[in-house]
Amino acid sequence: MSGNSDPLTPRAKLAVTAGKAAAAVSRAAGRGSGSVIGGRVALKLDPDLLARLATHLDVILVSATNGKTTTTRLIAEALRAAGPVVSNALGANMPAGITSALAGGSDAKFAVIEVDEKYLSGVARDTDPKCIALLNLSRDQLDRAAETRMMAEHWREGLAGSKAVVVANADDPLVVWAASSSPNVMWVAAGQMWKDDAWSCPSCGGVMQRPGDDWFCGDCGFRRPTPTWALSGDHVLDPHGSAWPIRLQLPGRANKANAASSAAVAAVFGVPPQVALERMYQVQAVAGRYDVVQFMQRDLRLLLAKNPAGWLETFSLIDPPPTPVILSVNARGADGTDTSWLWDVDYTRLTGHPIFVLGDRKLDLAVRLEVANQSFQVCETLDQAVQLAPPGRIEVIANYTAFQDLRRRVGN
Repeated sequence: MSGNSDPLTPRAKLAVTAGKAAAAVSRAAGRGSGSVIGGRVALKLDPDLLARLATHLDVILVSATNGKTTTTRLIAEALRAAGPVVSNALGANMPAGITSALAGGSDAKFAVIEVDEKYLSGVARDTDPKCIALLNLSRDQLDRAAETRMMAEHWREGLAGSKAVVVANADDPLVVWAASSSPNVMWVAAGQMWKDDAWSCPSCGGVMQRPGDDWFCGDCGFRRPTPTWALSGDHVLDPHGSAWPIRLQLPGRANKANAASSAAVAAVFGVPPQVALERMYQVQAVAGRYDVVQFMQRDLRLLLAKNPAGWLETFSLIDPPPTPVILSVNARGADGTDTSWLWDVDYTRLTGHPIFVLGDRKLDLAVRLEVANQSFQVCETLDQAVQLAPPGRIEVIANYTAFQDLRRRVGN
């Protein structure tokens, strides 16, 4: 326990043991990793277990609508330069999954934890984090999550007076509003491609002015803070103005932004940007995302996109036409059952790509593509779509449960 005395009571130890047993039974039954059920069992036996497990750790929380799983992984890799890390690397990001992850980290120094946006305040209260990274807020799971301004307000209340260093994206007005209640904020210019959720001022409701990369409210004066870290092309600029090259195996501008925020977090714990960024290069894929797999003698690149902001970023990194694209959308509990967000995605960006449509909600997606004047084919299975696709690597873009279905099908 990093030289500390054991913080676990006999009851807590029993809870951890029971949780691990429940997880093992779940895995043996083929029901996934078992982390969620294991955590639920453990918390039932000891409701304070999460707080107990966190006492000997330097905890880093990562929350956002998009990019939190990848950023959690990048931060974890960077911090391994300074000591052992425990992390919920598979994305089980609610209290039960987080408890399961920490139960396996008795010898760790750092805990790098992805947290679902709704649970950030509660998990922060339980784990007393040293650092909290806030990347972005946009619409997602409309049937489950509060609208974005309410979520920003919820974060703001939860962060008020926090002792944690908050590493926050200066380019997202909702994140800035949320983080501004904290006394210790490190601002990162990480960019914001999707702006449609931040045209009204989160402070007063006035209309935001967005000249270039800047933003401000003409009514109340709420404005973009001056960043001390910045993403600049293929480099991270640190507070001293030094430019450090970003070399990632993960594609796209969004992952460079994730790397910039991760470098800022690593610096809080004394890991220099050069060391942090070099370690991030080791990450090739994150829970199957960005993996290139072989299926039916074809190369398929698997890409996860769950909401309008995520789809916009994903479209920016796929290979150009005439690369074939498979789109798959479900609307199960983990996705959110409301698919109205499809109408906020600019599918004209796929013009010139042969498109194949799958998933439980393939007909919803087909209607949206029809209105966007895209040519496409509706398919019943991945196998059928791959057979119909013209030669070349296939880009496969799917939302959450559709992505998991595809991974199972290709044996990934």
